Amino acid sequence: MKIKREYMELGALATLALVLLVAFPLLLGGFYLNLAGKYLSFAFVAIGIVLTWGYGGILSLGQGIFFGLGGYALAMFLKIEASGSNLPDFMIWSGIKVMPAWWAPFSNIYITLAAIVLIPATMAFVFSYLVFKKRVSGVYFAIVTLALALTFTVLLVGQQSYTGGENGITNFTTFLGYDIYSHASTYAIYYTEIVLLLFVAMGSTAVIRSRLGNVVIAIRDREDRVRFSGYNTAAIKAFIFMLGALFASIGGAFFTIQAGLISPTVVGVTSSIEMVVYAAVGGRLSVPGAVLGALVVGFLQFYLSNNFPHIWLFFLGALFILVVTAMPNGLMGLLDRFALSRE
Repeated sequence: MKIKREYMELGALATLALVLLVAFPLLLGGFYLNLAGKYLSFAFVAIGIVLTWGYGGILSLGQGIFFGLGGYALAMFLKIEASGSNLPDFMIWSGIKVMPAWWAPFSNIYITLAAIVLIPATMAFVFSYLVFKKRVSGVYFAIVTLALALTFTVLLVGQQSYTGGENGITNFTTFLGYDIYSHASTYAIYYTEIVLLLFVAMGSTAVIRSRLGNVVIAIRDREDRVRFSGYNTAAIKAFIFMLGALFASIGGAFFTIQAGLISPTVVGVTSSIEMVVYAAVGGRLSVPGAVLGALVVGFLQFYLSNNFPHIWLFFLGALFILVVTAMPNGLMGLLDRFALSRE
């Protein structure tokens, strides 16, 4: 049964790759392809949540922090490029005369890309290791991460001179001199995102199927026994949490370049909870399900908010209730049950 599910998961991943690489670019116009790209940026986060929550039993309600770190890092580079020899406009409005020292390195694309990878990963590992070392887990860990997400939002809004405040960082149009809104750039960014997303999905699947994945599952089910067997469970959980943070940061960077902005509204508490919902709808034990969940919820939000502007949140809420009560393993769990019932 386990082997069959693994083959089904790989088959779903291959089908997803075909749809994203071939069907979407052929069937969707530039606007909808860009829209799909924005929703797929949240798929990076959802895959990380599958690893941390689904297999590791670590429920984080603060993934928006790492999504924001990646998004703001790239936005700083794009804003400096757009401003040329001048300071970013929001700094001028706030009375800043000289570029802050911690902004200056983000004028270099290589330092920016390194920051997108290293800063969230390092912060996530150090923070989670210290917390897990104290054996804080379950709902207590979720509350801690939720509080940190709220603190991060307040910090972003309060430091308007350096972060753009409530409006965030906006008004950038080029990346390394190329117009990010051109037809060619839309497709180039989309294909780059999909290739990296598939790499992340395959890497996550490999981790789940490895010996490390088995240990992570064992920690989720009986951490005390794994600890007594000699494993450093805090370090293993911190490593998995670090992977989730890294994926979220990459997703944040792709969101920024496709949306043309990054603001506290997309990295705060509400967004962090929505990110968990993406994984839950697709299936918290399925990597391709995480991608499917991000797409389904994203396009549903777009369709319902346009056609039912006053009551669309009720429709979305009903969907989430249905998933929790009738489909605890999400859409992929439903497909698994259907496929197994026909054998």
